[in-house]
Amino acid sequence: MTSHDIQAALASAPEIDLDAHPTPDQIRAAFPRLASFDQGAVTVGRFSGRSPWERHVDSDEFLHVLDGEVEITLLTDDDSIQVTVSAGCIFIVPRGLWHRQVPRPVVTVLSLIPTEHGSVSFAEDPRVEP
Repeated sequence: MTSHDIQAALASAPEIDLDAHPTPDQIRAAFPRLASFDQGAVTVGRFSGRSPWERHVDSDEFLHVLDGEVEITLLTDDDSIQVTVSAGCIFIVPRGLWHRQVPRPVVTVLSLIPTEHGSVSFAEDPRVEP
């Protein structure tokens, strides 16, 4: 058992612009894994640009905004919900919901996510079959 230094992890991780279409390796470098738990991982990172849609079918996602502000859009079966999360606040993305994040303009987040990241989509609305 050990403690994990969030500031040290952030100091060695590059800020990433998601609108620049980074590679999976660049994304992993920008969001280092601080620790593992049960069937998940704790990551931290700083980013700008709109994230792709994603969903985790087996677990909720926990977000703690450390610095900045992020707008999170959730897609339910028949609606779109937008929530703004500011520094110092947490937000739980319920399992199975498509969601994406848009920082205002840059955000630093600590995330607890399932080890298996889940589905990702670049569709305008991933609920609709192409």
